[in-house]
Amino acid sequence: MIAFLFPGQGSQYAGMGKDLAENFPLARQVFEEANDALGIDLATLCFNGPEADLKLTANTQPAILTTSVAALRVLQSETGIVPHYAAGHSLGEYSALVCAGALDFADAVRIVRQRGTFMQEAVPVGTGAMAAILGLDTETLDKVCRTAAQGQVVSPANFNSAGQVVIAGHAEAVDRAMELAKENGAKRALPLPVSAPFHCSLMVKAGERLAGVLAGVEVGDMTVPVVTNVEAAPNRDSSRVCQLLVDQVSAPVRWDETIACMIKLGVERYIEIGPGKVLAGLVKRVARNSLVQNVQNVDDINLLLFIF
Repeated sequence: MIAFLFPGQGSQYAGMGKDLAENFPLARQVFEEANDALGIDLATLCFNGPEADLKLTANTQPAILTTSVAALRVLQSETGIVPHYAAGHSLGEYSALVCAGALDFADAVRIVRQRGTFMQEAVPVGTGAMAAILGLDTETLDKVCRTAAQGQVVSPANFNSAGQVVIAGHAEAVDRAMELAKENGAKRALPLPVSAPFHCSLMVKAGERLAGVLAGVEVGDMTVPVVTNVEAAPNRDSSRVCQLLVDQVSAPVRWDETIACMIKLGVERYIEIGPGKVLAGLVKRVARNSLVQNVQNVDDINLLLFIF
């Protein structure tokens, strides 16, 4: 069985998608569609930067989605590979839903543009923070967060793999949690260069605003089950998509459980589609006997054609 995986925020880089658009009209068409949907030149931002603008959340989210869908369209056209399951890390779940037929691409790119704005505006800049905690078990980290909170918010935001968890919340509480984590045996505690504390309760208002946008979106029948961030279980019920996306904004990303779920379902081949190789690296830690590949440029497409 094959699963398509789609990256989230943090995977962006200036130049992403450029060679795909230059070599495949289908990819170029995706970038043009995004430009039209948003009324901005997203393609030039993806291809040339500047990095500072690309890192702005309201730009990053549609940029990664568009690059991922461009790579997906080329992959499907050139290889004919059809996944049995799809999943995406945070923002990447929207790419997975486009892949599954639940969301129209133009709708998705407009939604994530607003999602990025809502998430950024939910907390004043500098108020929130995120940090990666390495080498600490989940139970101990939960206790650390509860102790560090002191009336503020700090909690696990991304369960990426065993011993690699990202926390989010108020900046002061995150700082306290980092120190406590190291005192309790964490190998490292690293602050992340993000503009807001994603996937924690400080994002509830962003989720409420997102619900208003999603209420006007038509969700199509799903051709592929999407293993969701919120439940770490496959969903093929279109009527549940919008609520799961609302919940996702303030709930932790259960990525380690997502991959564990796919292993149990019989997935043996994983293809990460979009910029970067973060998810491929995480999968290799868990699904050691599986084939893990990445598709983000022309060379990757050619390699897949050779292997497949």
